[in-house]
Amino acid sequence: MHVTHLSLADFRSYARAEVALGPGVTAFVGPNGQGKTNLVEAIGYVATLGSHRVSSDAPLVRMGADRAIVRAAIAEGDRQQLVELELNPGKANRARINRSSQVRPRDVLGILRTVLFAPEDLALVKGDPGERRRFLDELITARSPRMAGVRSDYERVLKQRNTLLKTAAMARRHGGGRGSGGEAALSTLDVWDQHLARAGAELLAQRLDLISALQPLTDKAYEQLAPGGGPVGFDYRSSVGEGLAAAGTREELYEQLSAALAAARRQEIERGVTLVGPHRDDLVLRLGQLPAKGYASHGESWSYALALRLASYDLLRADVAWGTGSPSAGTAEAGAAGAGGQGGGRRAGEPVLVLDDVFAELDERRRERLAELVAPGEQVLVTAAVEDDVPGVLAGARYAVSHGEVRPL
Repeated sequence: MHVTHLSLADFRSYARAEVALGPGVTAFVGPNGQGKTNLVEAIGYVATLGSHRVSSDAPLVRMGADRAIVRAAIAEGDRQQLVELELNPGKANRARINRSSQVRPRDVLGILRTVLFAPEDLALVKGDPGERRRFLDELITARSPRMAGVRSDYERVLKQRNTLLKTAAMARRHGGGRGSGGEAALSTLDVWDQHLARAGAELLAQRLDLISALQPLTDKAYEQLAPGGGPVGFDYRSSVGEGLAAAGTREELYEQLSAALAAARRQEIERGVTLVGPHRDDLVLRLGQLPAKGYASHGESWSYALALRLASYDLLRADVAWGTGSPSAGTAEAGAAGAGGQGGGRRAGEPVLVLDDVFAELDERRRERLAELVAPGEQVLVTAAVEDDVPGVLAGARYAVSHGEVRPL
Protein backbone atom coordinates (compact mmCIF):
# COMPACT_ATOMS: atom_id res chain seq x y z
CA MET A 1 0.00 0.00 0.00
CA HIS A 2 1.19 3.52 -0.76
CA VAL A 3 -0.10 7.02 -1.41
CA THR A 4 0.38 8.00 -5.05
CA HIS A 5 -0.84 11.58 -4.88
CA LEU A 6 -1.69 14.13 -2.20
CA SER A 7 -3.83 17.17 -2.95
CA LEU A 8 -4.50 19.94 -0.42
CA ALA A 9 -6.72 23.01 -0.48
CA ASP A 10 -6.63 25.48 2.41
CA PHE A 11 -5.05 22.91 4.70
CA ARG A 12 -2.76 24.46 7.30
CA SER A 13 -0.29 26.72 5.46
CA TYR A 14 -1.22 25.50 1.98
CA ALA A 15 -3.67 27.40 -0.19
CA ARG A 16 -3.02 24.69 -2.79
CA ALA A 17 -0.57 21.80 -2.99
CA GLU A 18 -0.20 18.87 -5.38
CA VAL A 19 2.41 16.24 -4.51
CA ALA A 20 3.11 13.09 -6.52
CA LEU A 21 4.38 10.19 -4.42
CA GLY A 22 5.58 6.67 -5.01
CA PRO A 23 6.69 3.58 -3.15
CA GLY A 24 9.98 3.58 -1.30
CA VAL A 25 11.42 6.52 0.61
CA THR A 26 10.36 10.14 0.08
CA ALA A 27 11.93 12.90 2.17
CA PHE A 28 10.55 16.42 2.58
CA VAL A 29 13.44 18.75 3.42
CA GLY A 30 13.37 22.39 4.47
CA PRO A 31 13.75 24.79 7.39
CA ASN A 32 11.37 24.54 10.30
CA GLY A 33 8.06 26.31 9.90
CA GLN A 34 7.86 25.87 6.12
CA GLY A 35 5.12 23.23 5.98
CA LYS A 36 6.88 19.84 5.91
CA THR A 37 4.90 18.40 8.81
CA ASN A 38 1.66 19.74 7.33
CA LEU A 39 2.07 17.35 4.40
CA VAL A 40 2.48 14.19 6.47
CA GLU A 41 -0.13 15.42 8.93
CA ALA A 42 -2.64 15.48 6.06
CA ILE A 43 -1.77 11.88 5.14
CA GLY A 44 -2.16 10.86 8.77
CA TYR A 45 -5.54 12.59 8.87
CA VAL A 46 -6.79 10.46 5.97
CA ALA A 47 -5.78 7.35 7.91
CA THR A 48 -7.08 8.30 11.37
CA LEU A 49 -9.46 11.28 10.95
CA GLY A 50 -7.29 13.09 13.45
CA SER A 51 -4.04 15.00 13.82
CA HIS A 52 -1.01 13.94 15.83
CA ARG A 53 -0.45 17.60 16.74
CA VAL A 54 -3.85 19.06 17.71
CA SER A 55 -7.08 17.68 19.13
CA SER A 56 -9.56 19.62 16.96
CA ASP A 57 -9.93 20.38 13.26
CA ALA A 58 -10.03 24.18 13.51
CA PRO A 59 -6.22 24.68 13.39
CA LEU A 60 -6.05 22.52 10.25
CA VAL A 61 -7.99 25.06 8.17
CA ARG A 62 -5.86 27.84 6.66
CA MET A 63 -6.44 31.22 8.30
CA GLY A 64 -9.19 33.08 6.50
CA ALA A 65 -10.66 29.96 4.85
CA ASP A 66 -13.99 28.36 5.77
CA ARG A 67 -12.96 24.78 5.10
CA ALA A 68 -10.05 22.57 4.07
CA ILE A 69 -9.88 19.76 1.53
CA VAL A 70 -7.55 16.76 1.70
CA ARG A 71 -7.44 14.25 -1.17
CA ALA A 72 -5.25 11.18 -1.21
CA ALA A 73 -4.94 8.65 -4.03
CA ILE A 74 -4.02 5.27 -2.59
CA ALA A 75 -2.70 2.21 -4.40
CA GLU A 76 -2.89 -1.31 -3.00
CA GLY A 77 -1.76 -3.86 -5.54
CA ASP A 78 -3.85 -3.29 -8.66
CA ARG A 79 -6.52 -1.43 -6.71
CA GLN A 80 -6.70 2.38 -6.78
CA GLN A 81 -8.86 4.46 -4.44
CA LEU A 82 -9.33 8.18 -4.01
CA VAL A 83 -10.31 9.49 -0.59
CA GLU A 84 -11.54 13.08 -0.19
CA LEU A 85 -12.17 14.72 3.17
CA GLU A 86 -13.73 18.13 3.68
CA LEU A 87 -12.98 19.67 7.07
CA ASN A 88 -15.66 22.07 8.33
CA PRO A 89 -14.85 23.38 11.83
CA GLY A 90 -18.02 23.82 13.85
CA LYS A 91 -20.02 21.76 11.37
CA ALA A 92 -20.05 18.18 10.14
CA ASN A 93 -17.10 17.06 8.06
CA ARG A 94 -17.78 15.38 4.73
CA ALA A 95 -16.14 12.48 2.92
CA ARG A 96 -16.13 10.89 -0.51
CA ILE A 97 -14.61 7.68 -1.79
CA ASN A 98 -13.75 7.49 -5.50
CA ARG A 99 -15.73 10.70 -6.08
CA SER A 100 -18.96 8.84 -5.32
CA SER A 101 -21.79 10.22 -3.27
CA GLN A 102 -20.94 11.28 0.23
CA VAL A 103 -20.22 8.71 2.91
CA ARG A 104 -19.67 9.10 6.62
CA PRO A 105 -16.10 10.23 7.38
CA ARG A 106 -15.49 7.13 9.47
CA ASP A 107 -16.29 4.97 6.41
CA VAL A 108 -12.87 5.88 5.02
CA LEU A 109 -11.09 4.31 7.99
CA GLY A 110 -9.09 1.29 6.90
CA ILE A 111 -8.52 2.40 3.31
CA LEU A 112 -5.17 3.85 4.37
CA ARG A 113 -3.20 2.89 7.44
CA THR A 114 -0.18 4.78 8.75
CA VAL A 115 2.31 4.40 11.56
CA LEU A 116 3.69 7.78 12.50
CA PHE A 117 6.87 8.55 14.43
CA ALA A 118 7.01 12.14 15.73
CA PRO A 119 8.62 14.17 18.53
CA GLU A 120 5.21 14.16 20.23
CA ASP A 121 5.65 10.40 20.77
CA LEU A 122 7.76 11.11 23.84
CA ALA A 123 4.44 11.81 25.59
CA LEU A 124 3.59 8.11 25.25
CA VAL A 125 6.19 7.48 27.94
CA LYS A 126 6.36 10.75 29.86
CA GLY A 127 2.85 12.11 29.36
CA ASP A 128 -0.56 11.69 30.95
CA PRO A 129 -2.64 8.48 30.74
CA GLY A 130 -4.76 10.02 27.99
CA GLU A 131 -1.80 9.83 25.60
CA ARG A 132 -1.47 6.09 26.11
CA ARG A 133 -5.24 5.50 25.90
CA ARG A 134 -5.27 7.33 22.59
CA PHE A 135 -2.35 5.25 21.33
CA LEU A 136 -4.17 2.01 22.16
CA ASP A 137 -7.52 3.09 20.76
CA GLU A 138 -6.12 4.44 17.49
CA LEU A 139 -4.20 1.22 16.93
CA ILE A 140 -7.33 -0.81 17.72
CA THR A 141 -9.26 1.21 15.13
CA ALA A 142 -6.49 0.80 12.54
CA ARG A 143 -6.79 -2.96 12.95
CA SER A 144 -10.58 -3.07 13.14
CA PRO A 145 -12.23 0.06 11.65
CA ARG A 146 -15.64 -0.88 13.11
CA MET A 147 -14.20 0.09 16.51
CA ALA A 148 -14.54 3.73 15.49
CA GLY A 149 -18.28 3.27 15.99
CA VAL A 150 -17.80 1.60 19.37
CA ARG A 151 -15.54 4.42 20.53
CA SER A 152 -18.03 7.00 19.30
CA ASP A 153 -20.89 5.24 21.12
CA TYR A 154 -18.88 5.09 24.32
CA GLU A 155 -18.01 8.79 24.19
CA ARG A 156 -21.63 9.72 23.47
CA VAL A 157 -22.96 7.66 26.37
CA LEU A 158 -20.23 8.95 28.69
CA LYS A 159 -21.12 12.55 27.83
CA GLN A 160 -24.81 11.95 28.51
CA ARG A 161 -24.11 10.13 31.76
CA ASN A 162 -21.83 12.92 32.99
CA THR A 163 -24.56 15.45 32.23
CA LEU A 164 -27.03 13.45 34.33
CA LEU A 165 -24.56 13.13 37.20
CA LYS A 166 -23.87 16.87 37.18
CA THR A 167 -27.61 17.60 37.26
CA ALA A 168 -28.07 15.23 40.19
CA ALA A 169 -25.06 16.69 42.01
CA MET A 170 -26.30 20.26 41.63
CA ALA A 171 -29.80 19.31 42.78
CA ARG A 172 -28.43 17.69 45.93
CA ARG A 173 -26.22 20.66 46.72
CA HIS A 174 -29.26 22.91 46.49
CA GLY A 175 -31.48 20.61 48.56
CA GLY A 176 -33.57 19.21 45.72
CA GLY A 177 -36.22 16.75 46.91
CA ARG A 178 -38.47 14.21 45.29
CA GLY A 179 -39.65 15.26 41.88
CA SER A 180 -36.65 17.53 41.38
CA GLY A 181 -34.46 17.52 38.30
CA GLY A 182 -31.87 15.55 40.23
CA GLU A 183 -34.30 12.73 41.00
CA ALA A 184 -35.39 12.62 37.38
CA ALA A 185 -31.77 12.36 36.26
CA LEU A 186 -31.05 9.56 38.71
CA SER A 187 -34.06 7.58 37.51
CA THR A 188 -32.47 7.15 34.07
CA LEU A 189 -28.95 6.35 35.24
CA ASP A 190 -29.52 2.60 35.27
CA VAL A 191 -30.23 2.62 31.54
CA TRP A 192 -27.12 4.68 30.78
CA ASP A 193 -25.07 2.42 33.04
CA GLN A 194 -26.02 -0.53 30.84
CA HIS A 195 -25.07 1.31 27.66
CA LEU A 196 -21.77 2.48 29.12
CA ALA A 197 -20.89 -0.99 30.41
CA ARG A 198 -21.75 -2.63 27.08
CA ALA A 199 -19.64 -0.29 24.94
CA GLY A 200 -16.96 -0.14 27.62
CA ALA A 201 -16.69 -3.93 27.77
CA GLU A 202 -16.05 -4.12 24.03
CA LEU A 203 -13.40 -1.41 24.23
CA LEU A 204 -11.74 -3.06 27.23
CA ALA A 205 -11.71 -6.46 25.54
CA GLN A 206 -10.01 -4.98 22.49
CA ARG A 207 -7.45 -3.15 24.62
CA LEU A 208 -6.56 -6.26 26.60
CA ASP A 209 -6.21 -8.32 23.43
CA LEU A 210 -4.05 -5.63 21.87
CA ILE A 211 -1.78 -5.34 24.90
CA SER A 212 -1.20 -9.09 24.90
CA ALA A 213 -0.24 -8.98 21.21
CA LEU A 214 1.85 -5.81 21.46
CA GLN A 215 3.94 -6.81 24.50
CA PRO A 216 6.39 -9.25 22.86
CA LEU A 217 6.74 -7.10 19.76
CA THR A 218 7.59 -4.02 21.82
CA ASP A 219 10.17 -5.92 23.85
CA LYS A 220 11.76 -7.15 20.61
CA ALA A 221 11.80 -3.66 19.08
CA TYR A 222 13.32 -2.12 22.22
CA GLU A 223 16.11 -4.70 22.15
CA GLN A 224 16.78 -3.82 18.51
CA LEU A 225 17.00 -0.10 19.29
CA ALA A 226 18.81 -0.36 22.63
CA PRO A 227 20.51 -3.77 22.92
CA GLY A 228 20.71 -4.95 26.51
CA GLY A 229 18.56 -2.11 27.79
CA GLY A 230 15.35 -4.05 28.46
CA PRO A 231 13.20 -5.89 29.07
CA VAL A 232 10.09 -3.77 28.75
CA GLY A 233 6.60 -4.67 29.90
CA PHE A 234 3.02 -3.42 30.29
CA ASP A 235 0.53 -3.31 33.14
CA TYR A 236 -3.06 -2.30 32.41
CA ARG A 237 -4.33 -0.23 35.34
CA SER A 238 -8.12 -0.22 35.31
CA SER A 239 -10.62 1.91 37.22
CA VAL A 240 -12.66 -1.29 37.58
CA GLY A 241 -10.05 -2.89 39.83
CA GLU A 242 -7.24 -5.40 39.84
CA GLY A 243 -9.48 -8.33 38.92
CA LEU A 244 -10.21 -6.95 35.45
CA ALA A 245 -7.48 -8.86 33.62
CA ALA A 246 -8.89 -12.15 34.88
CA ALA A 247 -12.16 -11.58 33.01
CA GLY A 248 -12.11 -13.83 29.99
CA THR A 249 -15.16 -12.75 27.98
CA ARG A 250 -16.93 -9.56 27.00
CA GLU A 251 -19.91 -10.64 29.10
CA GLU A 252 -17.70 -10.98 32.17
CA LEU A 253 -16.19 -7.56 31.48
CA TYR A 254 -19.71 -6.16 31.15
CA GLU A 255 -20.67 -7.63 34.52
CA GLN A 256 -17.52 -6.25 36.17
CA LEU A 257 -18.08 -2.79 34.71
CA SER A 258 -21.74 -2.81 35.76
CA ALA A 259 -20.83 -3.81 39.32
CA ALA A 260 -18.09 -1.17 39.52
CA LEU A 261 -20.47 1.54 38.29
CA ALA A 262 -23.05 0.54 40.92
CA ALA A 263 -20.43 0.58 43.67
CA ALA A 264 -19.16 4.02 42.64
CA ARG A 265 -22.56 5.68 42.12
CA ARG A 266 -22.71 7.58 45.42
CA GLN A 267 -19.24 9.01 44.92
CA GLU A 268 -20.02 9.82 41.29
CA ILE A 269 -23.15 11.73 42.27
CA GLU A 270 -21.17 13.69 44.84
CA ARG A 271 -18.53 14.63 42.27
CA GLY A 272 -20.82 14.88 39.23
CA VAL A 273 -18.60 12.81 36.95
CA THR A 274 -18.18 9.19 35.81
CA LEU A 275 -15.32 7.61 37.75
CA VAL A 276 -15.36 4.10 36.26
CA GLY A 277 -14.67 3.02 32.70
CA PRO A 278 -12.02 2.80 29.99
CA HIS A 279 -11.75 6.61 29.91
CA ARG A 280 -10.14 6.46 33.39
CA ASP A 281 -7.63 3.67 32.69
CA ASP A 282 -3.90 3.74 32.05
CA LEU A 283 -1.27 1.58 30.39
CA VAL A 284 1.70 1.51 32.77
CA LEU A 285 4.93 1.05 30.83
CA ARG A 286 7.70 -0.80 32.65
CA LEU A 287 11.42 -0.70 31.95
CA GLY A 288 12.86 -3.63 33.83
CA GLN A 289 10.98 -3.72 37.13
CA LEU A 290 10.37 0.05 37.31
CA PRO A 291 7.74 2.26 35.69
CA ALA A 292 9.27 4.00 32.68
CA LYS A 293 7.55 7.27 33.54
CA GLY A 294 9.73 9.02 36.08
CA TYR A 295 12.58 6.46 35.94
CA ALA A 296 13.61 6.15 32.30
CA SER A 297 16.28 8.53 31.02
CA HIS A 298 15.58 10.77 28.04
CA GLY A 299 17.30 8.31 25.69
CA GLU A 300 15.50 5.34 27.20
CA SER A 301 12.17 7.15 26.89
CA TRP A 302 12.85 7.85 23.23
CA SER A 303 13.78 4.21 22.61
CA TYR A 304 10.60 3.07 24.37
CA ALA A 305 8.37 5.42 22.35
CA LEU A 306 10.02 4.29 19.10
CA ALA A 307 9.66 0.64 20.15
CA LEU A 308 5.91 1.14 20.63
CA ARG A 309 5.63 2.52 17.09
CA LEU A 310 7.80 -0.22 15.59
CA ALA A 311 5.70 -2.83 17.39
CA SER A 312 2.56 -1.21 15.98
CA TYR A 313 4.02 -1.44 12.50
CA ASP A 314 4.92 -5.12 12.97
CA LEU A 315 1.43 -5.80 14.30
CA LEU A 316 -0.29 -4.19 11.32
CA ARG A 317 2.00 -6.01 8.92
CA ALA A 318 1.17 -9.28 10.66
CA ASP A 319 -2.52 -8.54 10.15
CA VAL A 320 -1.88 -8.20 6.42
CA ALA A 321 0.09 -11.43 6.31
CA TRP A 322 -2.71 -13.37 8.01
CA GLY A 323 -5.54 -11.60 6.19
CA THR A 324 -8.94 -11.63 7.84
CA GLY A 325 -8.76 -15.18 9.16
CA SER A 326 -7.52 -16.30 12.56
CA PRO A 327 -3.90 -17.44 12.58
CA SER A 328 -2.65 -20.48 14.38
CA ALA A 329 -1.40 -19.92 17.88
CA GLY A 330 2.16 -20.53 18.88
CA THR A 331 4.18 -17.44 17.97
CA ALA A 332 4.17 -13.84 19.07
CA GLU A 333 3.49 -12.77 15.51
CA ALA A 334 0.54 -15.17 15.22
CA GLY A 335 -0.94 -13.98 18.47
CA ALA A 336 -0.47 -10.41 17.34
CA ALA A 337 -2.36 -11.02 14.15
CA GLY A 338 -5.22 -12.81 15.87
CA ALA A 339 -5.94 -10.40 18.72
CA GLY A 340 -8.51 -7.86 17.72
CA GLY A 341 -9.29 -9.73 14.54
CA GLN A 342 -12.85 -10.37 15.53
CA GLY A 343 -15.46 -7.95 14.38
CA GLY A 344 -14.76 -7.61 10.67
CA GLY A 345 -14.26 -4.30 8.94
CA ARG A 346 -11.95 -3.34 6.07
CA ARG A 347 -8.42 -4.68 6.45
CA ALA A 348 -5.94 -2.64 4.43
CA GLY A 349 -2.41 -3.45 3.26
CA GLU A 350 0.97 -2.72 4.77
CA PRO A 351 0.89 0.63 6.55
CA VAL A 352 2.69 3.72 5.33
CA LEU A 353 5.54 4.72 7.64
CA VAL A 354 5.82 8.41 8.50
CA LEU A 355 8.89 9.80 10.31
CA ASP A 356 8.19 13.42 11.17
CA ASP A 357 11.35 15.26 12.24
CA VAL A 358 12.45 12.27 14.31
CA PHE A 359 16.09 11.86 13.32
CA ALA A 360 17.13 15.26 14.66
CA GLU A 361 15.95 14.12 18.10
CA LEU A 362 18.09 10.95 18.14
CA ASP A 363 21.75 10.27 18.74
CA GLU A 364 23.67 8.77 15.85
CA ARG A 365 23.40 5.16 17.04
CA ARG A 366 19.62 5.26 17.45
CA ARG A 367 19.26 7.22 14.20
CA GLU A 368 21.08 4.61 12.15
CA ARG A 369 19.37 1.70 13.87
CA LEU A 370 15.89 3.11 13.35
CA ALA A 371 16.65 3.85 9.69
CA GLU A 372 17.82 0.27 9.12
CA LEU A 373 14.64 -1.10 10.68
CA VAL A 374 12.19 1.01 8.65
CA ALA A 375 14.03 1.15 5.30
CA PRO A 376 12.33 -2.01 3.89
CA GLY A 377 8.85 -0.45 4.29
CA GLU A 378 6.71 -0.24 1.15
CA GLN A 379 6.39 3.52 1.58
CA VAL A 380 8.39 5.64 4.03
CA LEU A 381 7.78 9.39 4.31
CA VAL A 382 10.39 11.47 6.13
CA THR A 383 10.58 15.13 7.13
CA ALA A 384 13.88 16.77 8.05
CA ALA A 385 15.23 20.30 8.44
CA VAL A 386 18.42 19.45 6.55
CA GLU A 387 19.12 16.63 4.13
CA ASP A 388 22.06 15.38 6.19
CA ASP A 389 19.60 14.43 8.97
CA VAL A 390 18.22 11.68 6.72
CA PRO A 391 20.40 8.55 7.09
CA GLY A 392 21.98 7.29 3.88
CA VAL A 393 20.13 3.98 4.03
CA LEU A 394 16.90 5.93 3.40
CA ALA A 395 17.81 6.87 -0.13
CA GLY A 396 14.93 7.87 -2.39
CA ALA A 397 12.96 10.84 -3.70
CA ARG A 398 13.59 14.28 -2.20
CA TYR A 399 11.35 17.33 -2.09
CA ALA A 400 12.31 20.83 -1.00
CA VAL A 401 9.64 22.57 1.07
CA SER A 402 9.83 26.34 1.41
CA HIS A 403 7.25 29.12 1.82
CA GLY A 404 4.34 26.81 1.07
CA GLU A 405 5.88 25.39 -2.08
CA VAL A 406 6.86 21.76 -2.64
CA ARG A 407 9.32 21.01 -5.46
CA PRO A 408 11.51 18.03 -6.36
CA LEU A 409 15.20 18.29 -5.46
